[in-house]
Amino acid sequence: MKITIICDVYGEVNNGTILATTNLINYLKKKGHQVTVVSPDKETAGKEGFVVVPTLNLGKVLNMVVRRNGVTLAKADKEMMKIAMRDADIVHIQMPLLLGSVGAKLAQEEGKLLTASFHCQAENVTAHLGLMNSPRANRIVYRAFYRNVYNYCERIHYPTKFIRDLFEETIQKETPGLVISNGVNEMFFEKHERVPHEKFTIVCSGRYSKEKAQWQLIEAIGKSKHKDEIHLILAGAGPFENKLQKQATKLGVDMELTFFKRPDMIKMLQNADLYVHSALIEIEAIACMEAIVCGLVPVICNSKRSATRAFALDGKNLFEPKNINDLTEHIDFWIEHPEVMAEYKEKYKSMADSFKLEHCMEQMEQMFVDLYNEYNNRELTDEKRESTVL
Repeated sequence: MKITIICDVYGEVNNGTILATTNLINYLKKKGHQVTVVSPDKETAGKEGFVVVPTLNLGKVLNMVVRRNGVTLAKADKEMMKIAMRDADIVHIQMPLLLGSVGAKLAQEEGKLLTASFHCQAENVTAHLGLMNSPRANRIVYRAFYRNVYNYCERIHYPTKFIRDLFEETIQKETPGLVISNGVNEMFFEKHERVPHEKFTIVCSGRYSKEKAQWQLIEAIGKSKHKDEIHLILAGAGPFENKLQKQATKLGVDMELTFFKRPDMIKMLQNADLYVHSALIEIEAIACMEAIVCGLVPVICNSKRSATRAFALDGKNLFEPKNINDLTEHIDFWIEHPEVMAEYKEKYKSMADSFKLEHCMEQMEQMFVDLYNEYNNRELTDEKRESTVL
């Protein structure tokens, strides 16, 4: 098949959406499909199968906000996009932003089969406007997503049941959705010799941003009776880096903030002792899945706006959002009960296999194949019907 993938955000793998997009593109190419990627990533200019559109200029202040988040947003060039999807059997939208919105409308005008993934929560948008906790603002954003992109789709890929249910409840419509995890790369399943740290090492992975709420973890460690025994690693990058560093320094928390390349990330996770997922907002926490695959027991924020809490086996793996004392108690419990830690590591081993990337990408490919075959069968049926009438 020929598949055109429209990416508002693409480039260096520094967030879950770009990682999921890169994995999908690589898998489809490996399976022999012809993939054309439309994005604003200038690093791909001149490479076969890539079309680079201009960068969106939002003005000085908003451009600075976007850059601080480590992404480049795309400006839609309709002529370039039409050329990119001209021979496509299927057009796939990765995010419901400007490029995705224009791409969805063009695909409909050009009579192309259209699919889309759901990689953006409303809060990922409203957080930049100071409205992350506004139900009305989030509802408006979800309805705009539907109106501009998902309304046109014949298939919608949801990484979790949580986000499908939330979206359909918000727009009050049933959608042609499939729940398929984005999966964890096979390299995370490779075991390396463990080299324990001198201190009890806690890891939290994710962009340094408001919705990831790493401040909860820093404050909780600051209150722990084992504070001096703990080394905290915040794996990631983002606009809140200085703020988080100042908080840790003030509370006397031994912390490092580092962006790890994939091989280094695997070794770091496999050598750590506990994983804490502090995010208040999350569609699917690949970071938490990677930690589980690497043998870590997770402690997860029990936010109603996060799918990640589904990975908890019971209350020992959940802390209440913004309840610092509760998180501190959980951290102290896992430090003081290594025998329970060993028991839970065994329990999580069975969950890890379901995260394998190959299995998840097979399902994504099958979504495209089924739609393509359904369309062709529909065309043949119509032709036979017309022939019978004649």
